[in-house]
Amino acid sequence: MNQTGRLSRLGESLGLRRSMVGLLSMVVLVGMGEHMAERFLPLYLQKLAAGTTGIFAIGALAFLDDFLSALYSFPGGYLTERIGHKRALLVFNLISMAGYLIVIFVRTWWGVLVGAALFISWSAISLPAMMELIARAVPKSKRAMGVSLHSLVRRVPKAIGPVVGGAFIAVWGVADGVRYAFVVALALAGLAIVLQQVLIEDVAGSEHAEKYPWRLWGVMSPDLRNLLVSDILIRFCERIPDAFVVVWCTQQVLRPVTAFQFGWLSAIEQVTAVLCYIPVAHYADRLGKKPFVLITFVFFTLFPVALLFCQSLTLLVPAFVLRGLKEFGEPTRKALIMDLAPEDRKAGMFGLYYLVRDVIVSLAAFGGAFLWSANPRVNLWTAFAFGVAGTIWFAWRGRDLRQVRPA
Repeated sequence: MNQTGRLSRLGESLGLRRSMVGLLSMVVLVGMGEHMAERFLPLYLQKLAAGTTGIFAIGALAFLDDFLSALYSFPGGYLTERIGHKRALLVFNLISMAGYLIVIFVRTWWGVLVGAALFISWSAISLPAMMELIARAVPKSKRAMGVSLHSLVRRVPKAIGPVVGGAFIAVWGVADGVRYAFVVALALAGLAIVLQQVLIEDVAGSEHAEKYPWRLWGVMSPDLRNLLVSDILIRFCERIPDAFVVVWCTQQVLRPVTAFQFGWLSAIEQVTAVLCYIPVAHYADRLGKKPFVLITFVFFTLFPVALLFCQSLTLLVPAFVLRGLKEFGEPTRKALIMDLAPEDRKAGMFGLYYLVRDVIVSLAAFGGAFLWSANPRVNLWTAFAFGVAGTIWFAWRGRDLRQVRPA
């Protein structure tokens, strides 16, 4: 077999068709702009609003991330089924660009929150469309691989973006560095729209798309509901401390790190996640998804405790490797959602799942600010307790598609 044939065979095994290439290009460009700046928004909010106002502005940012992600998820799924994933993705990108413009020109803490309401939930509102596209582009037997490839490519900007954003802050300071990063994000999102419209195949929408979430809830399977319960508990573990991780590392530890060093820690996290994706997808498609999702929940649970005992850059490195490992089976979990969703309602059911999950988890994100203001250690220990509960629930009640009897 010649080199071209080998590359073609590799592309087929990974699901690299034209629409997938367009999707992955968009993920890299929009993600790169997003993570150059968004990772450092808590520091920017502290710069704009000092003291208690700054702390609760950070908590509000985390709350918006989860709550609006929840509210946007179902409309994202509905719009995808109604007008098709190509047109839906165009709408979602334009919304994000409007948010970037607000942060660039409105230099107040509340301006950041207003802009964030538009761009911070881009991943959530676009995810049903992306999953629908992947479900169409790759065979069912390769679904974990297709979702993993999306997740792998998504980690590239998450690894590089914070390093570039940290460099911007090192050169221009927090305020100007973050704003300049958003200018770059705006340009990259514009380029993403061009590639998206050229490469992604258009698929007609359906007039029968379900716009009422409670009707979809009625057809959600018990197995998908059990996955949802465990996922909610695990996201409590993640989101309670998430917005404050950068504050812990740069201000709370015995030997704090710089913003630039934190950017490198974030890069280590993303590289670790990337190295897991393809091997895990390969075996999950063959051996079943539950064991890999369960291992992922264990890694989620251990990270908050690891932070407590990591008080220097040297010790924070393995802690962020652990944080990267929490992505071990995340694409597999998404593939399991798609497996358990009805064939004709995958985008809508995916959006409903995230609607329910993130509405509830948004309370944990906002509550994290109260726990942090009481004591950062209380925040981290509470997160750990929720992680233990979620892991035990999934070990007990979670089921793989292989375990589900056909109807």
